[in-house]
Amino acid sequence: MASEGILLGMGNPLLDISSVVDDDFLKKYDIKLNNAILAEDKHLPMYEEMASKGNVEYIAGGATQNSIRVAQWMLQIPCATSYMGSIGKDKFGEEMKKNSTDAGVNVHYYEDEAAPTGTCAVCVVGGERSLIANLSAANCYKSEHLKRPENWKLVEKAKYFYIAGFFLTV
Repeated sequence: MASEGILLGMGNPLLDISSVVDDDFLKKYDIKLNNAILAEDKHLPMYEEMASKGNVEYIAGGATQNSIRVAQWMLQIPCATSYMGSIGKDKFGEEMKKNSTDAGVNVHYYEDEAAPTGTCAVCVVGGERSLIANLSAANCYKSEHLKRPENWKLVEKAKYFYIAGFFLTV
């Protein structure tokens, strides 16, 4: 039987910034349609540009966090799932917290003072999409955060764990 805190996920949270864009936008940032890449310096301005569009949608993402949100939706028990990862202390981090909490996930993010929240630009053109991930703060998780009593309680309470292998390298 599922209960509060039964599943704990740890991973690299990315705020998906999804927006319909045009071919000029793709050309401006040298983006190929139907591609998934890590952001380079030339891509960094695109996140704010997309955020300023009226048709933007924010989704708490990153592979592990996506899985935890789906599990939460399936379980339909308040805070059946918990999640830890690293975000920045910025507007995208606040949006991530709101989005995840609204989905019913009990989030305990480490908030990095220096790095911005990791983001993934989801550029949609005619039903097709390209993904450009900027990991940033997602790569800054500190083990001290896990050792805090309020966070370690989540470990002790969970019966199941879902942790991406690449998160262990952080």
